[in-house]
Amino acid sequence: MLVSAAISAEDTKTDLKELAQKYFDTMVATQAPGASEQDIENHLRLLSDDVGHSHLPWVTDDSRLPDGKAEMKKGMMFYLGSHTDYNAELLDVFVFNHSAIAIRYKNYAKGIHPQNNQPIEYTHRMMEVLEIENGKIVVIRKYHE
Repeated sequence: MLVSAAISAEDTKTDLKELAQKYFDTMVATQAPGASEQDIENHLRLLSDDVGHSHLPWVTDDSRLPDGKAEMKKGMMFYLGSHTDYNAELLDVFVFNHSAIAIRYKNYAKGIHPQNNQPIEYTHRMMEVLEIENGKIVVIRKYHE
């Protein structure tokens, strides 16, 4: 009976490597030139409603707030369709217990900035640390190399 309960509890745990891959794939889809609101919704399904988010140096407060996901969607919608070219390569996935994931990736983007209509083009190496609770991403911290 004890072995059965242990196996059953283990089965309910989230596969964090799989979650990391889904997060990366859905994030890339939101940045693609033909990205849609549905692509954003697919990505946001992985997050808790109160998700906290930092993207240094622009967003420094990663506090979890009741409208965290809604605010993140507003920001993503603002930039939706601004890329004319985008690609990314997942470099590494690190899993820490059942509470955190770190992903490293390289990306390239080209397009028009929606706020000032100026051309943008960049290549970055990024690391994102994702904190997990109950199978959902609850905090995202983005770092540039």
